Amino acid sequence: MSTDYQQAREALGARLRELRTEAGLNGKEFAERIGWQRSKVSRLENGKQTASDTDVEAWVDAAEQPDEADELRRRLRSLETAHRSWRRQLSAGHRVVQEGHLVQEQQAQTVHIFEVGIIPGIFQTADYARGVLTDVSNRLGTSRDIEEGVRARMKRQAAVYEPGHHFNVLIWEAALHVVRCAPEAMAAQLSKLGGFIGLDTVTLGIIPLGARTPFSPKHGFWIIDERLVVADTWNAELSLDSQDDVAVYRNIWELMRESAVYDHQAHGLIARARASHTLS
Repeated sequence: MSTDYQQAREALGARLRELRTEAGLNGKEFAERIGWQRSKVSRLENGKQTASDTDVEAWVDAAEQPDEADELRRRLRSLETAHRSWRRQLSAGHRVVQEGHLVQEQQAQTVHIFEVGIIPGIFQTADYARGVLTDVSNRLGTSRDIEEGVRARMKRQAAVYEPGHHFNVLIWEAALHVVRCAPEAMAAQLSKLGGFIGLDTVTLGIIPLGARTPFSPKHGFWIIDERLVVADTWNAELSLDSQDDVAVYRNIWELMRESAVYDHQAHGLIARARASHTLS
């Protein structure tokens, strides 16, 4: 779980504790009034559990401070925006998620991308995207609207060819070797990736496996117009919009850029990976 999300959850818990103490009740008394186990009150107050809308309503009623409900609900909405589980997002299907990214990318002027183990969605072939979305559905047990999701993901690539956008992309070489589809489809994916090198709207760098890097790559992230960071974890997508967070990720991107190779050297790494898939 992200530090930012956990800190926000702990701050919400602290506010809940304040409301309880202002009501003059200890944890046991408050739990009895609200009809919960004492442990639930403790988990919510200590940021070990995220409150639901129903929990908030019950809490302000028990604390006899109904006017606080709107503020607490706003805090919850902020938490949900910053930390959106993949299972929850994909409950509506892959197409909806892809269309959300499409709007974001169409509106952006400058995007900085860093990917550790996957070819960015805006560069994917249909076969590669199909493999990725199928794997996600299998792992999470979510909607299997794979073909609709693939079509929506392909539409995202239009922004790459439109004036007014620029995509600054760093890919760790490992991503070229992670197999997400059949070998011949992987080879085709890498051929397509190489074709983006030299476009006016794209600056594509590959970080070689043997390069000295200032730290170990941890997860992929996108920086949208220097105002928003979108980062993927195993179970959620994080959206971070504080100036401090954006600055941290921008600095990480710049430090990783120093280890990347471009142009013919990047082509060489892509060609080497493509050959390995062709031989497999």
